Amino acid sequence: MTDLDRRTFLGAAAAGIAASKAGPIRAETATMTDTTTQPNHAVAMPAFVDHSHLTVIDLPMVSAFYQQAMGLTVLETSASGETLGVAGRPLLTLTTGSNAARAPRNAPGLFHTAFLVPNRKELGRWLAHAAQNNVPLTGASDHLVSEAIYLDDPEGNGIEIYRDRDRAEWTYIADGTVKMATHRLDLQALYDEAPKDGWTGQENGTVIGHIHLQVSNIPEANAFFHDVLGLDIMTTYPGASFFATGKYHHHVAANVWNSSGQPKRQAGMTGLADYTIRFNDPAKLGGALKKLDELAIATTRSGDTVSLVDPWGIGLKLSA
Repeated sequence: MTDLDRRTFLGAAAAGIAASKAGPIRAETATMTDTTTQPNHAVAMPAFVDHSHLTVIDLPMVSAFYQQAMGLTVLETSASGETLGVAGRPLLTLTTGSNAARAPRNAPGLFHTAFLVPNRKELGRWLAHAAQNNVPLTGASDHLVSEAIYLDDPEGNGIEIYRDRDRAEWTYIADGTVKMATHRLDLQALYDEAPKDGWTGQENGTVIGHIHLQVSNIPEANAFFHDVLGLDIMTTYPGASFFATGKYHHHVAANVWNSSGQPKRQAGMTGLADYTIRFNDPAKLGGALKKLDELAIATTRSGDTVSLVDPWGIGLKLSA
C-alpha cells in the first residue's frame, strides 16, 4: 500500500489479520531506545498500571493476534497460558481453562488495555503495519494529551495504542485536573509521516500506559480508586472518571457506558481476569493497604504483592 485513504482503511480493515499468517514478530530484534526513565513518563509516577491478565477461549488465536498485530513477544509459557511483552518486559498474560465462558458485552470488566508507545513516529509505524496487514480498527482520537488508535482482539477485548504529547502541551485546570477531549485523529497525516522501512514489533519502552474499565457505578468507582487506592481524579466525562498519580492524564479509567447497574463478573468469564497497579512510592502503597484493612476488604498477600477483588468482580494486584 503506497497511499492510505482514512475512510477506506477504517472500512476495509474489518477483514482483520489471520492467525495463520507468518510466525510471531520478534520485538527484540528492533533498534531499541527505552524512554520510560523520563521523569514525566506514565510508569515513572508514584503508581502506575504494570500488567493486564485476560481470560480467553482460543489461546492460540488470541496469542497470535497480539504477536502479529500488536508486536508483542512470548516471554513465558505455562500449561494454561502465556505471558507476552516487549524487550523482556511482561505486559500481558493470556490464560484459558475448561470453564472459560464468553462474558456479556455489558458485563463489568475491560473496556480496553492501552499500550503506550514511545513517540508519534512509533505510533505511525504501527499504523502503517496495521494498514499493510488489514488489521481492523474501531476508531482513532486526538485526546489533546495523547493520540490514540482503537481496535479489538479476536475475542472482543478492547485495545488502545497511543502516544503521549509532551506535558508542556497539556492544559491543567485550576482545580488540578487536566483538559482532555475526543477529537478526530487524522490517520492519513499520521500514516504519511510514518517511516515505511518495515516494522519488526513494538519498540523498547512500550508499556501499558493505562487500563480502562467497565464498571457498574461511577460514584462507587470514585470512592474505590480515589478514596481507597489514593489515585487523583484527573478528569471526568459523562458516565466516566479518569484516575492517576503524578498528574498523569490517567492510569485507570472507569465508565458505565455499557455496564451501568450490571452485576459483578462471574468466575470463568472471558476478558479481564486481573490487572496490576505497581507503586513506586511505598508510602502510597501503605496508605492504600491501610484503607483496605480499615474497610475490611479481603486481601491475599504474597511477598510484595497484595491481591484482591474490586467491587465489580475484577481481580486487582497491588505491588511494590
